[in-house]
Amino acid sequence: MIKLKNSVLELVENAKINITRVKIENAIKVHSDKMNMFVDIKDIREISQSSRILEAKHISIVMLEFWIDTKRQYYKKYLNKSFNFIFNFSSYWGSALATLATKNIDLLNTSNLIGSYNRWLELYDPIEEAR
Repeated sequence: MIKLKNSVLELVENAKINITRVKIENAIKVHSDKMNMFVDIKDIREISQSSRILEAKHISIVMLEFWIDTKRQYYKKYLNKSFNFIFNFSSYWGSALATLATKNIDLLNTSNLIGSYNRWLELYDPIEEAR
């Protein structure tokens, strides 16, 4: 059996220390502000089977860094705007790691939604149904 340098939990704990985090209650307050872009990084199959935060952009977690990199063919212009990007995922750990990755490649104004999408649904309900 191989010996891991870091466990996934250690990576998540490191990410939490090095990223900006936003409580769901605070994210709800700024949801309608057009300077904030909620980014859903679920797998495309999850998107087609479940709802998501209203007007959230979807980016596959697999393509996230490629869509941000201006030198890649997959670059998406809206990711280089001056939005406040709030990343969310089905689980908190996934969005924490994704937020750290975006910060590491220098996407400005990134934060991670603390909690899970299910918690968002409990507190607030502006969602888009599955397509």
